[in-house]
Amino acid sequence: MLARRQLLELWRGRLVETAVGTKATAGQQTPRGGTRTGHARTTPWHWALSVAGCAALTGAALAASPATGTPVPAHGTPKALAASAAPDPAQAQLPLDCGPFPVKAAISVPAELADGRPGTVVAAHCATETGTPPDAVFLLGFGPGERPTVLATLLTERENLTVSRLAVRSDGAITGRAQGYSSEDVPRFRPDISLELTWTRKGGGWERSQAAAPVSQT
Repeated sequence: MLARRQLLELWRGRLVETAVGTKATAGQQTPRGGTRTGHARTTPWHWALSVAGCAALTGAALAASPATGTPVPAHGTPKALAASAAPDPAQAQLPLDCGPFPVKAAISVPAELADGRPGTVVAAHCATETGTPPDAVFLLGFGPGERPTVLATLLTERENLTVSRLAVRSDGAITGRAQGYSSEDVPRFRPDISLELTWTRKGGGWERSQAAAPVSQT
């Protein structure tokens, strides 16, 4: 434990905060409306080390991994695809700064996309031993040499949301459900915000819309 604590402190020393609201590069989704003061600057070290009073509960929550999402079969394209024929998230370089922790793909949805190419929608986070790590959502495709590569960032970890469901609709839209927190005072084991998310193609990128959903308390 002492060695892990020292390692965390070293990584915290290297941490540089990124500005909130930066423009997404080509093919990336700019976060809309979900960024909140305080949450926008959350880093892996923040939620890894700020778990006072609820370590046992959050540990139990992390032990229950969400079910793998399944794309909706379509009568045209996109359509369901075997995982072996789609980009493997484990082989992709996901842009998450996890320091000494590994990257974990929580939900993975392989599908043949509307353009006929294989893709994978994946929700991933830093696999810390404590805390509630936020998810990021990426769309993967095959790059040079058939290597899985990130085509678009649909949700960033800075929005401090935990994704519980992903799917690919028959019209090509990507849908999901996520939960989050209205303030830093809300316990990490009891999110009080729930969102239904939809990403649709617009121009050369993806546009996100969202609607409030009932909060499920477990």
